[in-house]
Amino acid sequence: MAINTKGLIPRAWRIIKRVFIVLFVFHLFYLLLLKWVDPPITLTQLGSLFRGEGLKRSYVSMKDISPYAKLAVICSEDQLFPDHDGFDFKSIEKAMKHNQKSKSLHGASTISQQVAKNVFLWQGRSWFRKALETYFTFMIEWMWGKKRILELYLNISEMGKGVYGIEAAAHADFNKPAHTLTRIEAARIAAGLPNPKVFTVKPLSSHVASRSAWIVGQMGVLQNDPDIQKLLR
Repeated sequence: MAINTKGLIPRAWRIIKRVFIVLFVFHLFYLLLLKWVDPPITLTQLGSLFRGEGLKRSYVSMKDISPYAKLAVICSEDQLFPDHDGFDFKSIEKAMKHNQKSKSLHGASTISQQVAKNVFLWQGRSWFRKALETYFTFMIEWMWGKKRILELYLNISEMGKGVYGIEAAAHADFNKPAHTLTRIEAARIAAGLPNPKVFTVKPLSSHVASRSAWIVGQMGVLQNDPDIQKLLR
């Protein structure tokens, strides 16, 4: 029996378009929802569970996070965070020039880019993932604003083996809640962010010891910046 394929292609195309529209609307709804609701889980956190590292996390609001912790991650990771629109093009250009000449790769991701990657995507260096990261960075800058981006960064970033977020890190490293972190304690947690499984706070690695001292110095320089002050309140 002959199969009439004449109408199959248009029908399949209509189905594909409907699926695409549904997914597009759902992702916009999820983006908007996350402006107020914390993500239930991320792909990075799932990976931690599957690797047997466990998952320690406890989402907290901005008022329950020490101002020193907010300031420390800005000083460590993205000092232009209050001023850019999600991308630090000078740092990107500098990193690209370094990576062309050296085997050790330098990143230039802003806090916004890291949140876009950690909330919506997976770890990796493919151009496809980077393109998606660029898209989601633009969207969260537009839909969420700086305070919400910083709040999620402090709640979902990996800060130790199986430890996610500043509250879990504060308990794991200093046996205290995040709102009581001191300047040096916050700087030490921030110092491990490039690779918290290697650059450990407990026991104190040499990298964290030296870099946290630099971060404390930067905190003293930037703490009175009016734009940064708005994010610390």
